[in-house]
Amino acid sequence: MKNIIYVTIYKDEKYYVAEGLNLSVVTQGKNLDEVVANLKEAIELHLEDENLADLNFGAHPQVVVNFELPTLVYA
Repeated sequence: MKNIIYVTIYKDEKYYVAEGLNLSVVTQGKNLDEVVANLKEAIELHLEDENLADLNFGAHPQVVVNFELPTLVYA
């Protein structure tokens, strides 16, 4: 049974994008606060009326987010 939902957040040309790695959710936002709020809502809606055991998740999975930084520029 999995107890963690893994998500990565990265910045595309205009928006921050959050993609689930082991759960099929994708959302975006204009800033980090917005994308995190949208991610929470997307996960809640995706899991609504689902049996977590059927998805191989424990009763209260946690969300772990990986934030990808843009390419670093060295001086």
